[in-house]
Amino acid sequence: MVHEAETARPTLLGDVAIVTGASSGIGAATARELARRGATVVLAARRVDELEAQARAIRQAGGEAIVIPTDVADASQVTLLAERTMATFGRIDVLVNNAGAGWSKPLASSPPDDVIGLLEVNLLGAILLTRAVLPDMLERRRGAVISVGSLSGRVAMEPLYSASKYGVRGFSLALRRQLAGTGVSVSLVSPGNIDTAMTTHVRAAMPQPELVATTIADLVAHPRREVVVPGRHYAIAWLEQVLPGMADLAYRRRHWSPVKEEEPATWTS
Repeated sequence: MVHEAETARPTLLGDVAIVTGASSGIGAATARELARRGATVVLAARRVDELEAQARAIRQAGGEAIVIPTDVADASQVTLLAERTMATFGRIDVLVNNAGAGWSKPLASSPPDDVIGLLEVNLLGAILLTRAVLPDMLERRRGAVISVGSLSGRVAMEPLYSASKYGVRGFSLALRRQLAGTGVSVSLVSPGNIDTAMTTHVRAAMPQPELVATTIADLVAHPRREVVVPGRHYAIAWLEQVLPGMADLAYRRRHWSPVKEEEPATWTS
């Protein structure tokens, strides 16, 4: 029996979607959800074996998926991902900028190359890939760009990770304004802690990646400026914006300890 909630979800039949960071976690769940709704999915990430396993699972479930191994920190590979997708399918309808990395080292002991690498993965890769897919979308006046930010992009938690995610948020919100009226939608998803490999240090019950994946798929048909997932985290974002002093106090009470090398980060997503 098909549940009413499932039949109410918008179809993406015929759409071509690129999902970065698709080898596991939110990216893999998003690729599966888009394929389940009818999209042909291009899975991109660095780990080829994991990508192939995800693509096989999608095909075995009746969906369509191909793998294009990509390191989003490499500008030439980002360009190649867009070009190969266009050469294979002739268009790009959906881009999900999901690739990202966490961070836990104190800034003072973070090597410069590592700092640059984190920003390349979490921010610059999303900007360059969006730039690469936009000409086709704008020409056809049709497309959806959805970026995965973080609650850390609304609430300052870890300097480098928050910097990268604040950047993703600013990029997405400003691009949305720039593209208004073009037929290309821009949406942002800002998850709190989700049960993935990046949150193994968190000792609390967390939502599964499928919650974020469903949100992303819904945004293709029904774009929104930003969605915080789970919704209860809107309160934390509100506190940071309206009462930052209280947010400072709450953060210190929950997270403060002397800065130590390799101390695990909290609230990353």
